[in-house]
Amino acid sequence: MSKILIRGAKVLGGETQDVLIDGETIEAVGAGLSAEGATVVDADGKVLLPGLVDLHTHLREPGREDSETVLTGTRAAASGGYTAVFAMANTFPVADTAGVVEQVYRLGKESGYCDVQPIGAVTVGLEGKKLAELGAMHESAAGVTVFSDDGKCVDDAVIMRRALEYVKAFGGVVAQHAQEPRLTEGAQMNEGVVSAELGLGGWPAVAEESIIARDVLLAEHVGSRVHICHLSTAGSVEIVRWAKSRGIDVTAEVTPHHLLLTDELVRSYNPVYKVNPPLRTERDVMALREALADGTIDIVATDHAPHPHEDKDCEWAAAAMGMVGLETALSVVQQTMVETGLLTWEAVADRMSFKPAAIGGAAGHGRPVSAGEPANLVLVDADYRGAVDPAGFASRSRNTPYEGRELPGRVTHTWLRGRATLVDGKLT
Repeated sequence: MSKILIRGAKVLGGETQDVLIDGETIEAVGAGLSAEGATVVDADGKVLLPGLVDLHTHLREPGREDSETVLTGTRAAASGGYTAVFAMANTFPVADTAGVVEQVYRLGKESGYCDVQPIGAVTVGLEGKKLAELGAMHESAAGVTVFSDDGKCVDDAVIMRRALEYVKAFGGVVAQHAQEPRLTEGAQMNEGVVSAELGLGGWPAVAEESIIARDVLLAEHVGSRVHICHLSTAGSVEIVRWAKSRGIDVTAEVTPHHLLLTDELVRSYNPVYKVNPPLRTERDVMALREALADGTIDIVATDHAPHPHEDKDCEWAAAAMGMVGLETALSVVQQTMVETGLLTWEAVADRMSFKPAAIGGAAGHGRPVSAGEPANLVLVDADYRGAVDPAGFASRSRNTPYEGRELPGRVTHTWLRGRATLVDGKLT
């Protein structure tokens, strides 16, 4: 593998430096580095970050390859600046055995665009009745450390407690989809003024908040780790903030769409805005931004949820929930957090690379941009402005809520262990 010199990049948005890659490793970082024997990439003041890590991706394979495959999903990830993703377990068959997680892990290795770490199901078949093979999945070649029934809530308190106790033995974490199922029966959108005016079944904030409150107390009782998926309400923020003040080992994520979009968009009845948890109010959006800025919310995770065209191009009630997000996540974070002054680029690296890698245990990812570190990197043209065109997505699905919306920033290059997976905005 030849040497690569990234010339004149703003490392973590700071001072302009050169970065020399030799093989899989960063050899040097500094001003005026020699380009002898190296392929030169003229960064021209673009922002250089460590490769992004997504703790919440739906790759759909096995079973729903009409929506996405590991290959197309990892191509989308590389296009968005990601070098590692954690693949959720709600596949067909469910990733609740060592065999299925090893299949996903192998497919990720074969793709070559992005490292794929499977997430194991907490319960057999995501049914919430019996613990899945947690130990076997951890001991498998996939080395699973994160477990989640995402798409469904582990609503049985006894099952949740047992899962927390089990994963504690090997330092794992349970990632909870916080949704009290009885409180959301027939729910179509956020419960509030808009749902009342539209006559759509409401999804109350307390359905999320009650589960989070229960689970942080269970985590404290067990002395284990719990991670809150796609936190979406101001009340949830306050519960997590309280739990952290008590020293409870809880982490939380927010999606890009919950940082930008509100339930007012549902007035269009366009199913592209139908998502789980639902888009909330402007007050919730502002609370989520502040919580991400002050560290109450630890990370940004995409909840990339691809669907085929026919599952979204239908009436609202019949439409599937979810949005694709890998290829637009960094742009949304730039708009909502960087350009508002809430986060620096260094802090973006923390929320989208360092911390998600640490929570999930993604070895070699979320590392500093310094000599001796793995060359997992992303180069971003922060000055770019352009309308989102899903026709150009690498993902197999096109269900983005940002079609036609102007967003800032564009990923131009991604390197996975020194090998370019994206060059000048084009996949290699």
